[in-house]
Amino acid sequence: MTTDGPDSELPRAIGRPATRALTTAGYTRLEQLTEAREADLLALHGVGPKAIRILREELAAKDLAFRE
Repeated sequence: MTTDGPDSELPRAIGRPATRALTTAGYTRLEQLTEAREADLLALHGVGPKAIRILREELAAKDLAFRE
């Protein structure tokens, strides 16, 4: 499931504020998040623990993970 934005492939479940924060930071695809650390994403205004949990689960479903 993706966001309504034409260029975003992030899960809708993370919410609009998190989606906006991530796309503004240049992350439009789930796979791009493998280059980011959780702490860096949490520092973005609009990205909270719930969004990180959802993203972690979505990444794990594709055998991917955040950068250590």
